Amino acid sequence: MTFFDLADPAFDVTSPVVHAVREEQWYVETSYGWAVLRHEEGAALLRDRRFQQGNGKWPEQNGVHSGLFSDWWKETLLSLEGDDHARIRRLLMPAFRNKVIAAMRPQFQALANELIDGFAPRGEVEFISEFAEPYAARIICQLLGLPDDDWKQVAHWADELGFSFSIDVGNQVPRIEAALSELTAHLDKVVADRQANPRDDLVSTLVQASVDGDRLTRHELDVALAFLAFAGMETTRNQLGLALQTLLKHPDQWALLAQRPELGGNAVEEVMRVNPTVTWVTREAVEDVDLNGLHIPTGGVVQVLSHSAGTDPRAYPDPTFDITEQRPPHLGFGAGMHHCLGHFVARTDMAVALPLLARRMPDAVPDGPGQWLPVSGNTGALRFPIRFSAQRP
Repeated sequence: MTFFDLADPAFDVTSPVVHAVREEQWYVETSYGWAVLRHEEGAALLRDRRFQQGNGKWPEQNGVHSGLFSDWWKETLLSLEGDDHARIRRLLMPAFRNKVIAAMRPQFQALANELIDGFAPRGEVEFISEFAEPYAARIICQLLGLPDDDWKQVAHWADELGFSFSIDVGNQVPRIEAALSELTAHLDKVVADRQANPRDDLVSTLVQASVDGDRLTRHELDVALAFLAFAGMETTRNQLGLALQTLLKHPDQWALLAQRPELGGNAVEEVMRVNPTVTWVTREAVEDVDLNGLHIPTGGVVQVLSHSAGTDPRAYPDPTFDITEQRPPHLGFGAGMHHCLGHFVARTDMAVALPLLARRMPDAVPDGPGQWLPVSGNTGALRFPIRFSAQRP
């Protein structure tokens, strides 16, 4: 049986090695249980009620058995299961309704143009620090009703908390816990203020949310908002960098996106199919499960490899990157009971940003290789310099 060492930073889950194995078998053994390589089996497993999320054991799998990070991680929506998960998700839902997020499109568009204005006259940009990070962090500030000036601090906390998803998480606990403590304290003050002085923002919506008389406690709000602030910012920043990486390799698609901004939503889906920031989605068996010749005992962990599933020729016979195509759903936001609650925020803000970038940087090309995280776990660019023809102010 083939073995993939997902704990090795040098292992690339998008490599030809993975594709070759996918043609021979639908799963492999890994350092974190099993990995599913094909789309049909992956999509079915993510919706299978015999599995739960499985992320709750991530700290333990990396030698972290107690402490602030471990306790918080087990309380996030990502780790909760059963009735606890259903209750918290139900109470968080009002703040993430599509209509609420869609109404923010003009704000997202204004922010994207403002940021592009800052570097367009130079004809060059370090895309992550000058666009992706401030765009993602300032949108989080808008959602939470935080002052726009808070974005750099929020981005710093999110960067530190991003090590929670790193395969090096065991060595990063002190910086994770420092950021978590500071971010939670900051957000707790915001919650207290909205309880006394409600506004038209996400925090006020969650403070007031009630289902059959049930409300989120102050602690539950703190946990949820801290997770939202870091996960929403980090994944959007990373996915934007990966989107530019992909689109700039396909100049015809970049030009098409500039001409047809209505394809922004499709572009997001196509990028996440072939170049997702979340490279695997975890599930844990809650009972003994037999799947097509694979026996998974109770407690067994399975990773669905997003890129491998998203490029599986059985589901996508024509693998060509094409933002005009309507494809079977990718698995980058998960599926089933644990489908990402904030997916519409990410889809909307990226669908707004990408066409604007394409229109205002039509001849953009990478200016060097950049600096990238390992292509395993959660991936993305640390630095991605781009050059293009300067625009006059």
